[in-house]
Amino acid sequence: GKDQEDVVVPTSGGRYDVRLRTRQRVAVYWEEEVSEVRRCTWFYKGDKDNKFIPYSESFSEELEEAYMIAVTLDEWKKKLESPNREVIILHNPKLMVHYHPVASSDDWVSTPTEQGRPRTVKRGVENIAVEIPNGEPLQIDHLVFVVHGIGPACDIRFRSIVQCVNDFRNVSLSMLQAHFKKAQEQQQVGRVEFLPVNWHSSLHSTGVDVDLERITLPSINRLRHFINDTILDVFFYNSSTYCQTIVDTVASEMNRLHRLFLQRNPQFKGGVSIAGHSLGSLILFDLLTNQKADPEEDEHRAQGSRTNGSTGGIAEVKEILKKLELSEYCDVFEKEKMDRQALFLCTETNLKEMGIPLGPRMKILHYISSTTEMKVCFLHGLCSSHHIPSHSIPHRDCLVNKSEHPLSQVSANYPQLNYKPTIFFAFGSPIGMFLTVRGVKRIDPNYSLPTCKGFFNIFHPFDPVAYRIEPMIVPDQEFEPMLLPHHKGRKRMHLELKEGLTRMSVDLKNNLLGSLRVAWQSFTRAPVPALEAGSSEAEAEAEAGTEKQPDTKPEEPPAAVKEETPLINVGRLNGGNRIDYVLQEKPIESFNEYLFALQGHLCYWESEDTVLLVLKEIYQTQGITLDQHLPGSQ
Repeated sequence: GKDQEDVVVPTSGGRYDVRLRTRQRVAVYWEEEVSEVRRCTWFYKGDKDNKFIPYSESFSEELEEAYMIAVTLDEWKKKLESPNREVIILHNPKLMVHYHPVASSDDWVSTPTEQGRPRTVKRGVENIAVEIPNGEPLQIDHLVFVVHGIGPACDIRFRSIVQCVNDFRNVSLSMLQAHFKKAQEQQQVGRVEFLPVNWHSSLHSTGVDVDLERITLPSINRLRHFINDTILDVFFYNSSTYCQTIVDTVASEMNRLHRLFLQRNPQFKGGVSIAGHSLGSLILFDLLTNQKADPEEDEHRAQGSRTNGSTGGIAEVKEILKKLELSEYCDVFEKEKMDRQALFLCTETNLKEMGIPLGPRMKILHYISSTTEMKVCFLHGLCSSHHIPSHSIPHRDCLVNKSEHPLSQVSANYPQLNYKPTIFFAFGSPIGMFLTVRGVKRIDPNYSLPTCKGFFNIFHPFDPVAYRIEPMIVPDQEFEPMLLPHHKGRKRMHLELKEGLTRMSVDLKNNLLGSLRVAWQSFTRAPVPALEAGSSEAEAEAEAGTEKQPDTKPEEPPAAVKEETPLINVGRLNGGNRIDYVLQEKPIESFNEYLFALQGHLCYWESEDTVLLVLKEIYQTQGITLDQHLPGSQ
């Protein structure tokens, strides 16, 4: 009936709709060519085929009709010709074969049996050794929007963002089964949905490609076309005209996808996170820094700022005074309830009224001047995070030119998102480089994204586009990024071997230096009694030095030791947690880092370690942890 003709069946986790009447599969969330759907009853399979291939529905009906006549009348060895001039012979119910078409140029071929090995024909799906997948879990716990980087291709195989996100989603399903099995058995965990966000096609549909074509030189045509289609996206984003197009497209597309997803999943109560690869992460970062927090959150942040100022702020001032060798004035600043924020607003007159002598005043004012030149006001958000009226902030306090856009960003009207992202994941991100180029020297430790409390910067060690974030927050301290644990719960063998060799070389060097010191001291002492005494003392010193040296030089051990240092404070950008996470390179990649540089930038879509970190952090917000804690994870 009419109702049956209009039946639409959602498939592939609700990302596609199958229209039964027209036999078409249509993508729901993105544009994609409509694919054909068949109701399969008859199949064929060749010797070299690894699966049965269905005939078209119209030809299947012809085969079924011929089969039923043969069964009814018991008349076999029927011949049918397919639309492609291929011959099917029904010998008996258990033997039906499919012959290749007769070549028109071959006049010697007389019968189908002389045309090579035939294919097997099968009726129905019984006894077909194919595992039909059960499909994805119906329960969706979290939604993640994924924004691509430059160009239409996202990996080394030149696949689209849709295909790459499909891989990422498939890896996430396997990681859930491997690492969240207990939570799945208790029905606490369903799955995480990843949806791609495409902005490249909208940008290049503005007519800019036609304008570029007119001015592009005819030589090395393919290379120039590749540059126009990919690398120029970076320059487009730094253009006020096209930057507006890009941010509008990304924000509107994420809002559209969010509305559509909620319409199709009315029972969804989970959170929303966002992820960006390469330039896509920078676009998201700029969008997030320009979001407006709710007034309630601003007031909560103000109370937190005042609380921090009354406790931790005084301690920070004492540390500064200790650094300037002015500890004797700590009581004066504590009496005046002077926190770090108030200190940086001090003028020479204020310090003079506090009774600080000229010499210490000059030291303090020089420190304030040199430090505030490095201080960053993130857009119009950082001033509000400190809750200082903008008219009271000296120009040196924020690297913001009043006549230009803050942070030297391209002047654009950044749209607002309809939701507050839980976590922002950046893969192979150049955010740190772009901030530096824009004149940002330091990120204030108290700064956090207005509407997003989590931020993870994930990169491959050989990724030529990736840059770190943490050194911009803590510029005075050198430390390694967090090493992402292997998804199988161990460190890669070649990295363990490298660390073992590093430790061994350090021990050998220390022993060698100790032996040389003993020999030199023995040589320079002439009297025999003194020589013996000196030798024994020198040996004792050397042994003591050998024992102490590994402890007094913590920077010598490899990254695995450094990554677990608990005393590093990287500010509030990720809620006080670490931000930079580095993947472990594969053994073959360690032979030549230049050879695998491009692969390093495009490896994230199929990286189990990356996917596992994303899942771990998402489910941690819901109070769900991994079945087994991975070594090295936070």
